[in-house]
Amino acid sequence: MIGDPVLRTERLELWRPGPGDLQGLVDLIADEETRRFLGPWQPGPKPQFDRLMRHGGSWSFYGYGSFFVRLPGRAEIIGWCGMFHSWRGFGKGLDDAAEAGWIIHRDHWGLGYAGEAMAAAIAWFDATQGPRRIAAMIDADNFASQKVARRFGFDRYGEHDYEGSQVYLYERLPA
Repeated sequence: MIGDPVLRTERLELWRPGPGDLQGLVDLIADEETRRFLGPWQPGPKPQFDRLMRHGGSWSFYGYGSFFVRLPGRAEIIGWCGMFHSWRGFGKGLDDAAEAGWIIHRDHWGLGYAGEAMAAAIAWFDATQGPRRIAAMIDADNFASQKVARRFGFDRYGEHDYEGSQVYLYERLPA
């Protein structure tokens, strides 16, 4: 199922997840290298159904959430990005804030899609939710995502053990 794009960039379309996006999400996460920094998430329909419901719940409860990403006019989900509300159990600073995140399938790495998609998502978030603090959690070994975070003004403010992986906590404060 192809949802109507909510946001368009020069090379991408972003849309809100819907029930028909489950198989596309399963396909996105099926690649081991793509999901390397996602912690305990496993491929397959059940864990990705839970992820899809989390995305939908953020939109429903908070009025914002992750967007799925595709090339214009194509059905294949090549990534997801945006701000969502989650609960990591880290306490104040992450559990009480909008959290930024992005995943791009490895077949599309090195093309600048994560930055392009996040630029659109952050602009949308600031315009619709008002400028406010946004947190992010990035695996200590995920240097590409750390670079994307810094590009958008996220500064590292802490670190944490998450499901056996060392993660860095970032924040973007309103200007």
